[in-house]
Parts: sequence; C-alpha cells; structure tokens
Amino acid sequence: MPTVNDAAALIRVGVISAEELTRACLETIENENDELNAFVFVDAEGALASAKEVDRLIRDGRVDELGVLAGVPFGVKDLEDCAGMPTTRGSRWFANGSAQSTDSIHVGRLRKAGAIPIGKTATPEFGAWAYTASPLLGVTRNPWNLERTPGGSSGGSSAAVSSAMVPFATASDGGGSIRTPASFTGLVGLKNTYGRIPTFGDTHLAQNSVVGSLTTSVRDTALLLDVMAGPDSRDRTSLPAPTESYLESIDTIDLSRCRVAWSSDFGFAVVDSKVAALCRDAAQAFASSIGVTLVERPIELDDYIRTYVAIEGVDKFVGVERDLWENHLDELDPRTITGWTSLRERTLPWAANVEFTRRRLVHEAAAMFQDVDLIVTPTSSMPPFGAEGPMPTEIEGVEVHAGMSVVLAMLANLVNLPAISVPAGLVDGLPVGLQVIGPRFREDLLLAAAAHYESRRPWPRHHWGTTAGGNDG
Repeated sequence: MPTVNDAAALIRVGVISAEELTRACLETIENENDELNAFVFVDAEGALASAKEVDRLIRDGRVDELGVLAGVPFGVKDLEDCAGMPTTRGSRWFANGSAQSTDSIHVGRLRKAGAIPIGKTATPEFGAWAYTASPLLGVTRNPWNLERTPGGSSGGSSAAVSSAMVPFATASDGGGSIRTPASFTGLVGLKNTYGRIPTFGDTHLAQNSVVGSLTTSVRDTALLLDVMAGPDSRDRTSLPAPTESYLESIDTIDLSRCRVAWSSDFGFAVVDSKVAALCRDAAQAFASSIGVTLVERPIELDDYIRTYVAIEGVDKFVGVERDLWENHLDELDPRTITGWTSLRERTLPWAANVEFTRRRLVHEAAAMFQDVDLIVTPTSSMPPFGAEGPMPTEIEGVEVHAGMSVVLAMLANLVNLPAISVPAGLVDGLPVGLQVIGPRFREDLLLAAAAHYESRRPWPRHHWGTTAGGNDG
C-alpha cells in the first residue's frame, strides 16, 4: 500500500489509476475484514464512482482541477459523519439511523481535496474505551495479533490502516484515542491543539476531544493536517489558519536548539518495565535524530484520572434525547451504563470544582515547558491488551485503576497540548508507541522532530501474516 503522499502523486501522473487503488483497497477489505472487523460499513459503489471521476479528469487533461488528495481512498471513524453513510456511534441507540446528508467539517475538507471515503470504521460505544468492542459493532482486532486490541476508540481506523486496507483513516482523540491506536498498531497519530481542526455537531464544553487521522508516515500526517486545519464559522472554538504548510515546515524548522525531556511515568503512572525500557531507548534515538541531548528532568504530577473522567463526561448528554438516557439505558453496553447513571445526578458546583482542578493541572503543565520544548514519554503504559476488553486493572502484578494503561496520553487532552505517537519498536512482538508532547499550537515543531526521528528509525508500515522488523524489548 503506498503512502498518502505517494498515492496522490502516482495517481496524478497516471502511474496508477484511482480506480485501481480503490479496487485494491476494496479487495483487501473483502479478504481481511472478517477477521479484523475494521470496517463496519463499506460503500464500494460510491467509492468506485468517485475514483472513476478522478481518472476521467486526468484523462481529459484537467489535472489542475484536482485536489491534493485526488483518488486516495480513506476510512471514516463511525463517530464522524460522512454524507451517504450512517453514523451509529457504536451504539444500538443509533443502529437504525438513516444515512447522513452532510459531512463532518474535516471529512468534507478531505473529500473536497479529492480523497475518496470508502466506508465507516469501528468504534466502541460513544468512543468510551481504549479498546474497540461494542454489542452493536462487535470486536475489532489487531493485525499484529488477533487476540489483542488495535486500541480505541479509533481502533477500526488503526486496524484498517495497519492492515493496508486504506492509506489513511480519520480518527478522534478525547483522551488518547488517536495516539493509543497508533501505538498499538505501529502507526503515526497526531492529537492536535484543540480548535486546530474545526468541528460542528460535536460538543465543545469539555474542549478535550479533537479530530485527525491515522497514517503510516509523519509526512502523510502533515499533509492531512494541511487539508483539515483552518477556521470554520460553525465552530466558535476554531483557530486561525496556519501561516505555513505543515508538510513544508518539516524541512524548514531549525531543531538544533530544541530541548527534549524524558519522563517514563509523570511521577505517578505504573508502566510496564519492558515498555519503559524500550521507550527510553527510543527517546534517546529521538533526541539524537535532531542533534540534541536528552534531558533527564523529573516530572512530578498527581494522578489526574478523576479529573479526566469528570471532564470527559461533561459533554455526555449534549445532543442526546432525554428519553434515551432516562428510559433506554438497558440497550447500552453494560460497561457504559454507570457513567450515564452517575453523571446525570451531578451539580453545577461539582462541575466548577472539576474545572478548578483542571486549571491547576494546566498551570503545572505550563511550568513543565518553561525550560523544555518537547516532552517524551511512552504513549501507553503497556503493550496491546485483550481485544474484547475490559480495560486492564493490573500491570506487572500491580493493581491499578482501569485508565492506567492509557493515562499518559490523557494529559495532552486535559491541558490542550498537541502530542504525537510514533512507533518505538516491539515488546513481545507487539507495537509500542513513543509519545512526544509539544507546546500549545506547535504542531509544526512536533511534526518536524517526528519526521527526523522517522528517517533515522524507520518502521514497518503494516504487519499482516509476516514477520516485521523493529526493536523487540
């Protein structure tokens, strides 16, 4: 499977046709999806019609009319809208909904750039978990090991890209839901600054969840961010347009004075020892790749899981009919019901106290960046766990809360910092990611540094039935 950049270039010059690439994606989906359950809806007819239109314009010499992603197929996470396709949110509440009439903003921008939506990818109910399984959509499995999860909540997207079903897929990240799937399947996943890619029809009270993509390369991630970023009047929180192309900035930013600090645990997390050792080695390689020395700087935070859980629940009831959460909780995944029953009793003073604790964490994070530019950690506290869930409550014999496996990723959501996961290597034959957190608004810095690391420490683009290279911890 070519990268997004390569596929777009090859289609534009006629080396391959959009139809050929789309048919190849559809064939891979047909052959592999029964085991992986990455796609939960496929529009083969619509995708092929769009591909043929791209090829017609090329044959007619109208290449200038094509967008930068013309002819590149992609998957759309089933929390996001794609015109002509249903959106179930992984829940039986919305299982029988009709096809959407409009695209989510970022999906529409990808489509306008010529990319071809091929179907919807699986998500846990309401994107609630770091694994991808629900009573409605079933269990999604990791291409590296079918017994393990490809992460969540963008697990369908990560399984689809990692198994070469599509060159890229959309994803969203409210507490690591782009970066954890990237970590678990050997992909690149960027959580951008809140507001960088606008949304509508989603909620903005908690301001923790962003949309983005999962790809096989840093340059693909940068190209897609170029397409998706920029303000929209329907999103009051959207940021101004970037002043420079993210893809171009990879080759122009001076990283020679970048200060990079390592933390294995933020002072509180329980992290698998093999994961910590592998990521420590990858962090050294990351710093070396940009020509700097890794800073040994202790970071001591209190466990913020309670604050995260409360913030994540702020938007739960927005846009959901009262009848559903009052009278139809029995239709939900039993693991999600508790959140609905407990949160509906909360008060405004309770919410104010949650915001107070979050502000304190924001101030602590700001202090961390006073003398460093990038902070490097493991993306997840352990390798991929069981595909069916639940979230693990034990790491190397230590009893932990259910969020501990992904708690390191949650910080960037709580304090609104951009962060990227890039492959660190393999632990027991399974991918593990390295997380790099940057200052607010500095996606350009993250992408440039990650691209240098990628060039010095290449990784397999996907793994399916073969032995892939990498560093086995």
